[in-house]
Amino acid sequence: MTTAADIMSPGAHWIPATETLDRAAQLMRQFDVGALPVSDENERMTGIITDRDIVVKCLAAGHDPAQVTAGELCEGTPRWVSIDANVDEILQEMESHQIRRLPVIDEGKRFVGMISETDLAKALSDDQLAQFVERVYA
Repeated sequence: MTTAADIMSPGAHWIPATETLDRAAQLMRQFDVGALPVSDENERMTGIITDRDIVVKCLAAGHDPAQVTAGELCEGTPRWVSIDANVDEILQEMESHQIRRLPVIDEGKRFVGMISETDLAKALSDDQLAQFVERVYA
């Protein structure tokens, strides 16, 4: 059975909730990623921010990214899957919440990787991928 551990991009990076958005953008550029999970002081995920969030919710709203923290930008309950989640669980989580990136956590609730559309494209059959795209982008 294929699990999140098999599909995810491991060694992904996160950002502390207290870090500024300009630093988040720098890390996204450095690691060539479009999203970073946000963690509290115990390295537990409290949310996720995307490059689009920084542009739309900070820059376009007239805020200074050097003054706004990652924690301030996070909204709602973060979505994630456990490292041993199977493909059906992963797709259900992404489809039901219409998300394109899904953090993966270990037994200690620590961030260990990220599943993106690219990761899914490599792991799913053509039919599964077509269904995913239709449900997420509908």
